[in-house]
Amino acid sequence: MDSTDIRKKFLNFFREKQHEIVPSAPMVVKNDPTLMFTNAGMNQFKDYFLGNKIATNKRIADTQKCLRVSGKQDDLDEVGIDTYHHTMFEMLGNWSFGDYFKLEAIAWAWELLTNEYVLEKDRLYVTYFGGDKKEGLEPDIETLAIWGKHINEDRILPFGKDYNFWEMGDAGPCGPCSEVHYDLRPEAERSVISGADLVNQDHPQVIEIWNLVFIQFNRLSSGSLEALPEKHVDTGLGLERLVRAIQGKQSNYHTDLFQPLLEKIGQLANISYGQSETTDVAMRVIADHIRALAFAISDGEMPSNNKAGYVIRRILRRAVRYGYTFLGFQEPVLFQLVPVLAKKMSDVFPELEQQQEFISKVIHEEETTFLRTLANGMGRFQKYIKQLKSKQTQVDGTFAFELYDTYGFPVDLTQLIARENNLDVDIMGFQKAMQLQKSRSRAAQDKDEGDWIKVSDGKQVKFVGYNELEASTRVLRYRKVQTKDKFHFQLVLDKTPFYAESGGQVGDKGVLIAGDIKIAVWDTKKENDLILHMVNELPVPIEQPVQARVDTARRTATENNHSATHLLHAALREVLGDHVQQRGSLVNDKMLRFDFSHFTKMTVAEIRAVEHIVN
Repeated sequence: MDSTDIRKKFLNFFREKQHEIVPSAPMVVKNDPTLMFTNAGMNQFKDYFLGNKIATNKRIADTQKCLRVSGKQDDLDEVGIDTYHHTMFEMLGNWSFGDYFKLEAIAWAWELLTNEYVLEKDRLYVTYFGGDKKEGLEPDIETLAIWGKHINEDRILPFGKDYNFWEMGDAGPCGPCSEVHYDLRPEAERSVISGADLVNQDHPQVIEIWNLVFIQFNRLSSGSLEALPEKHVDTGLGLERLVRAIQGKQSNYHTDLFQPLLEKIGQLANISYGQSETTDVAMRVIADHIRALAFAISDGEMPSNNKAGYVIRRILRRAVRYGYTFLGFQEPVLFQLVPVLAKKMSDVFPELEQQQEFISKVIHEEETTFLRTLANGMGRFQKYIKQLKSKQTQVDGTFAFELYDTYGFPVDLTQLIARENNLDVDIMGFQKAMQLQKSRSRAAQDKDEGDWIKVSDGKQVKFVGYNELEASTRVLRYRKVQTKDKFHFQLVLDKTPFYAESGGQVGDKGVLIAGDIKIAVWDTKKENDLILHMVNELPVPIEQPVQARVDTARRTATENNHSATHLLHAALREVLGDHVQQRGSLVNDKMLRFDFSHFTKMTVAEIRAVEHIVN
């Protein structure tokens, strides 16, 4: 089977098990302040697990495009070095929201892997949660017993919390999990060392392919656990690793998911994959990164200097650096891989083919700009070397960090150039500078959110603000948020006229009137499907009805500017062409900012024509 067949078989299998097949959520996350990118299949279903939303179908399956290059799951530096980490990957998944649990999830996983995909049973190993005394958690003997019906007990391995207890974050739904691993080593090696001894040991040929998560607890901000009213199943089966296992390859990159890209890169560099480990790493980096770039751009994320856009730029620059240093690419080449990728993925992700020209142009522009930056960095490096004192044999760590931070030089590229000039690099100094930057970044973002405190029953938040700017309501729940030496409260109301920040428009301000007291609402934001009202004090008593009143003058001025962004978009398309797409905006009561895609600077005549149409 090729990757297309393997993906279809998964979805068809769970369709037959009464699962609704849903499309992948965008890889770029817009309404969740805790995430920049979708990094797991469960992200789009968080509200079901948190109890904020009721699932219309309790059984769901899909293939989700994911990106892991930020936060706790930052695999970027591993990508290309080994053969099984990726930035962008597909996560096949099946979910149960308060329906089936461990028995069915395990039985179906075994049936799919061994009957449908015909993986060799004696190469499979499974793990279960072995308990945690500090948490007061017993071993998951239920999972052990269920697996015992399908696989020999010597292939069922206990592991601790680090491997077999899954958590959404520092607080929230969590539970024990069971991983499925596959041993791809040749027979000669397997006869010497058992695969059981290599599970979770980072062996490149003994790899985890599927994780079955059994969500049954809620982690409170205090660290304690409470049982959830409903138990859920959340599974993630990595397509790239599954394809490798089924096709019996020694590397994810030897599968049909990556081979067309590697062949094209080889043609452009005039080399073959497998010639040397140095060029192989560079080719793997580029083949992986072009996938992440194309999918992110198709989802509306442009390379930029902040937040998600910076992550995308970082990925692109890493690919360019490897091509420049190890494959001799001194002109843009990444953009030429987009048609190859779009053709390979068009059956399941048609957006790549639909936006192929646009994606290619964005990548080409970024490549061109960064190649100039690389050349400038090389010039800066050569100047630094000339200024070194005759007895100095080491490149200063802070300078190495400057090259990394300003010019995008990874430290291994700095070390390579240093070696060519008979110099070492002060790695300790580099790491110290890097750590200082990370500490500054963490301090700027430090926020401690308390647990939600329930005030009234009710889960659905009704937004009435399109038609009403004042409403009688009540507090459903609240939590305290500590930021540095300040704190505030976030309130959830059962209905609200307050518009939450979304689509570039800022959140409403206004007041909550509780008896004779007016409490200022200084911002309104969205977290998944919850509308959060930011206040510095709580109504007393908290259970009393309150009147929610929006600042009408501010909302009206903001609405006018929002309408103007739509007029501006239409005018830009009329003057510049239908390729113009919105790529972001900021709308408040004072101004509007509209980001759009175009490939040359607008002329004065074009700007005036657009202004005339809008006015």
